[in-house]
Amino acid sequence: MIRFEKMSLVAVALGALALPTHAQTPTLTVYTYDAFAAEWGPGPQLKEGFEAHCGCTIDFVAADSSIGALRRAQLEGDATQADIVLGLDTATIGEGRASGLFTEHGLTLDDLDIPLDWADPAFAPFDYGYFAFVYNTEELRDPPASFEDLVALPSDFKIVIQDPRASTTGLGLVLWIKAVYGERAPEIWEGLAPNILTITNGWSESYDLFLAGEADMVLSYTTSPAYHIVAEDDHRYAAAKFEEGHYTQIEVAGILASSPNIELAQEFLDWLVTPEAQAIIPTTNWMYPVIEPEGGIEEGFNAMIDPSPALLLDADEVTANTRAWIDEAFSALR
Repeated sequence: MIRFEKMSLVAVALGALALPTHAQTPTLTVYTYDAFAAEWGPGPQLKEGFEAHCGCTIDFVAADSSIGALRRAQLEGDATQADIVLGLDTATIGEGRASGLFTEHGLTLDDLDIPLDWADPAFAPFDYGYFAFVYNTEELRDPPASFEDLVALPSDFKIVIQDPRASTTGLGLVLWIKAVYGERAPEIWEGLAPNILTITNGWSESYDLFLAGEADMVLSYTTSPAYHIVAEDDHRYAAAKFEEGHYTQIEVAGILASSPNIELAQEFLDWLVTPEAQAIIPTTNWMYPVIEPEGGIEEGFNAMIDPSPALLLDADEVTANTRAWIDEAFSALR
């Protein structure tokens, strides 16, 4: 009996060795910001859509901001589990490029519908928008039409903004003011100081404070009111049209050179700019798609303000001066 059991075990083992083996399902790990990966953000739908094509698993790993996602990848270096960092923008790709972490995406991006020609070999756009201050039209009948109008308001008129060291929207405000006022930027920041209720780490915290009635306006996007119109049938919210124009943000994704799944990462970035994927972006990330999505864009977006003139500083100038401009803003706020 003992001999039989031993022989049976050997037979089972040999039989197992003879069975065909199957490769493990690859996992594509994407570092991104919390709002993108949230259940109400584009992450879950993009995950479902791409996994239906790729025979893979996508794991969205959220940081408090896209800058935070980049910082994590930088700290981890070649040991990072990330294949892609998603959510950097035209203000931060210079820092991403300087990190040396990214490889060329190898994609042809000739058909993008964005406010400038795109030729960056490492970063692929997936949406875009314009920074703006959002307000409740039932509470504020006569919104400011410029930064100088905003500065002229009494100190009990409060705005909420984000930290430019941690948030792309916060950094966008620094660049917006610099693009409009140049050397006068510190003067505008100093004028804004009495009106700033608080500076939050990220956009979500700021927007929640605004919706709770803690502030009169919040730094957000020209497209933010589209969320309230489309998702909630709530037409109370609007973006203040600033006569000097609105600063442009183009969000991008890049592939890390250390990724063991570079071909799969390229497939994902390529799929991200298909009509199928782009149809998910407007009503989950509440930004403009970079190509015409399936079925067109929702009607609520047509009610958004015209951001022209659309402002955008030279990327190399931004990279060279970001730290100094942030320091300039905080010095003026003290």
